[in-house]
Amino acid sequence: MVTRNALPKPRLPDYSDIEPLPDPPKRTDMEQFDVIKEATAALDPRLRRRDGYLVSGAGYLRSDPEDMRDFVPDIVVATGVEDPERIVRRNGYVISEVGKPPDFVLEVGSRSTGRRDYTVKREGYARYGVREYWRFDPSGGKYHDTHLAGDTLAGDKYEPVQIVSESATRHWGYSEALELEVWWYDGRIRFRDPVTGEFLPNSDELQDAVETAQARVESERVAREFAEAQVESERAAREAAERRVADMEAELRRLRGEEDSG
Repeated sequence: MVTRNALPKPRLPDYSDIEPLPDPPKRTDMEQFDVIKEATAALDPRLRRRDGYLVSGAGYLRSDPEDMRDFVPDIVVATGVEDPERIVRRNGYVISEVGKPPDFVLEVGSRSTGRRDYTVKREGYARYGVREYWRFDPSGGKYHDTHLAGDTLAGDKYEPVQIVSESATRHWGYSEALELEVWWYDGRIRFRDPVTGEFLPNSDELQDAVETAQARVESERVAREFAEAQVESERAAREAAERRVADMEAELRRLRGEEDSG
């Protein structure tokens, strides 16, 4: 017979051997930060359905631990990795340790790094074997060479992804790695499901959904408490009525007793 105390405890992963990579320089461009926040907020819930998924940023991308090149992608997406938590704790994506390059890398244009994104980094990510490399310029082409650009790896070189311009403020291309359309939508980054034709919720919409859900929960709580209060009020009224009836019956018995004794 096996008792509860005899059951083996699940073994937790041991990350004590990890030596974190140094923190990259902090971003100072709020416009850049807002785009990164928007993209990760939209992609993270979507990719949770995939095994071994990672949506990360602000860490170095290196071919091996000795690689000292200064590549810090704004967003890295990888699926099918064995231990995403190890990558997070490593504070960077080391390809030789993970066993595969990222599937998707996004760089957001800024005044200080814009030109490097579509020259040096484009060549570097191709050498790393990054399946897709995308560039988003919130300024509309002042920092990068265009609003939106994507490349997909063919051999050891990138080939441009076709970008469709539906208007002066709306451009998009299809990412096979994400299975989503990537949009430059009125200066904001959006992702659309080509099957449903619906955009993934952005940070504002997600916040609205959370607040709506919280309001619904609060409304249901108030309604439940009101219903419980009604039940309690009805119970109290019923008990009070029963007491009055009992008092009246007791008074009648008393009066009859007096009449009989008289």
